[in-house]
Amino acid sequence: MICIKKIAALLLLVLLQSCASAPGSAKAFGPSAVVSTQQGKASYYGGRFHGRKTASGEVFNKNILTAAHRTLPFGTRVRVTNLKNDKSVVVRINDRGPYAKGRVIDVSEQAARQLKMKHDGVVKVKVERLK
Repeated sequence: MICIKKIAALLLLVLLQSCASAPGSAKAFGPSAVVSTQQGKASYYGGRFHGRKTASGEVFNKNILTAAHRTLPFGTRVRVTNLKNDKSVVVRINDRGPYAKGRVIDVSEQAARQLKMKHDGVVKVKVERLK
């Protein structure tokens, strides 16, 4: 009886792991997972905000894949694509902003690195809300 429970638990663990995807993996979300799309300018924030509380109450970490958006609910995952070089990254909304005119999203420094936008600072992006 104990052996059957252990086997069932092991099978469940294997099943759950096979369904998991790498954090921030854009490939885990195909086109059918896109709920809505927005285009505009993105900037990034890091250094001086690192360690401060975000609007969601979470402590900001410039080294994880997060972003600030004016209206999307906290926890929403979005794919941000740099339209200059077609690089994309999936981030989680955990803050409010951006407050600069014409910008639609502020990404963390880590997300900016993956989007290859740190040198430019502000780039045109496509933001796709994911299921």
